[in-house]
Amino acid sequence: MPAEKIQSNPAPAAFTHPHAAFFRQSGWLMVANVGGGFFMLVVHFLAKSKHMSPAEYGAFGVMLAVAMCVPNMPLQMVFAQQTARALATGRERQLAGMIRLAWLGTFGLAGLCALGVWLWQGDILAAWKLTSATGLWITVVVVLFSLWMPMFWGVLQGQQNFFWLGWSNILNGAGRFAMAAVLVLLAGWASVGMITGVCLGLVVAVGVSIWQTRGVWRLPAEPFKWRELLSQIVPLLLGFGALQFFFTADTMFVKAYFSDDDAGFYIGAGTLSRALLWLVLPLAAVMFPKIVHSAVRSEKSSLLGMVLLGTGILAACGALGLTVLGPWIIKIVFKNSFVQVASAVLPWYAWAMVPLSLANVLVNNLLARSQFRIVPVLVALAVAYGFALTQFHGSLVTVLKTLGVFNLLLLAACGWFTWRDKSAAPKS
Repeated sequence: MPAEKIQSNPAPAAFTHPHAAFFRQSGWLMVANVGGGFFMLVVHFLAKSKHMSPAEYGAFGVMLAVAMCVPNMPLQMVFAQQTARALATGRERQLAGMIRLAWLGTFGLAGLCALGVWLWQGDILAAWKLTSATGLWITVVVVLFSLWMPMFWGVLQGQQNFFWLGWSNILNGAGRFAMAAVLVLLAGWASVGMITGVCLGLVVAVGVSIWQTRGVWRLPAEPFKWRELLSQIVPLLLGFGALQFFFTADTMFVKAYFSDDDAGFYIGAGTLSRALLWLVLPLAAVMFPKIVHSAVRSEKSSLLGMVLLGTGILAACGALGLTVLGPWIIKIVFKNSFVQVASAVLPWYAWAMVPLSLANVLVNNLLARSQFRIVPVLVALAVAYGFALTQFHGSLVTVLKTLGVFNLLLLAACGWFTWRDKSAAPKS
């Protein structure tokens, strides 16, 4: 496919009416996120199955957390940024070479992961309290596809091809639920069946994304400047990697420090609380390539204020809803044994997501504009947060208080870096 055809992709033309296009695209991604998220949520209804004890559900939670720790957020944002920059500057063939090289590199990473599992399988099974190695090896495959998915989702996002980005999300969730339901309810595979469903959902989502981005990665490759590329990629990886750590680390620490049952209750509350992100993350996802495009072309953008306001309202309303209706929702989704503990931690969890959602918007804005001075602070806060979790884990609520405090610190740091520099402030 010639470069001219890629550049004529209708999505970037949305700058003619930026606000109308933004609401249409973010609205569709919200629908897609809610749809895909709904299927991912109802997977957790399988926790009520007779085959699924709290310990088995906790085992699934830790295997899922491993997949969540794959740096999918930084990978997606790197490819979104590079794709948006390439389309804005006519460097599509350099982008094709970068995609193919990264694609090849993921095989090496997955191979190292498999080697580590083979060498330390017994230690891993004991540390995570897993009764079977089958789920562990399926998790290795999940890691591979979890590396591929953000690469090609990033290309779709950078192209502003939000239509297929949304459908890939929906198919990921639908495939996960359909296969997990069959394997748990009919085959009685418990946690292994659930992680297999995750794997097959990823296969479908990645296949769709690879096909829809073939016009970019199949172009004849051209050499690119390594130093210039690394000067953009490394800060993005570090910055968004630190942000992802805030999204996922608490689950692994809880699994390590608490009983299997408590970990299962905590993961149940976390599943409902993180559902808030399905509503608010699309706003930042649509904003990011538009800000990259505007920054490369030195154009003004007024998106930040609008996205920040919308994110705050949606996140606060969602947290309030979970605080009021949480016990009732938990009874529907999980077994009765989950209600007492999960209901107690749910309000803390839900409100801890609000500052994290706002910080996510500010980080997206700063890094889209290549304002990388925030990156060392993000990394330092992530390290401090990880250390704090090793010290303050007397109860599940203590873990969530630690999460909430560090999310507020993260938001304060992002706000200070956003408004200290006029070039990063929203333009009216």
